[in-house]
Amino acid sequence: MKFYEYKTCSTCIKAAKFLAAKKVNFERIPIVDQPPTITELKKMLLFVGDIKNLFNTSGQLYRELNISEKVKNGLSDSEALELLAKNGKLIKRPFLLSDKFGVVGFKEETWQKLF
Repeated sequence: MKFYEYKTCSTCIKAAKFLAAKKVNFERIPIVDQPPTITELKKMLLFVGDIKNLFNTSGQLYRELNISEKVKNGLSDSEALELLAKNGKLIKRPFLLSDKFGVVGFKEETWQKLF
């Protein structure tokens, strides 16, 4: 199971502690240095349903690049996936992907159901 995180992100820290408490084996990957591949992003998209759910909408870079407007004006999924694969700061985190499920963000109730 791959756990993409931003080291100083408080939400990522909480999620990692949750996984450790549940004794879940996971590989920690720095999302900024090694963003998920397009293949991994496509797989996650199957679980989250909408490309918008993959974006870190509260991030500074998201605002600087005016991604919200680009999505409204018809940014295609393939263009969005390329953008995300090139810049981990644009991806909602934590980003947890396994063979059976994928989830972005950390809501303890949701994660409780998974583990």
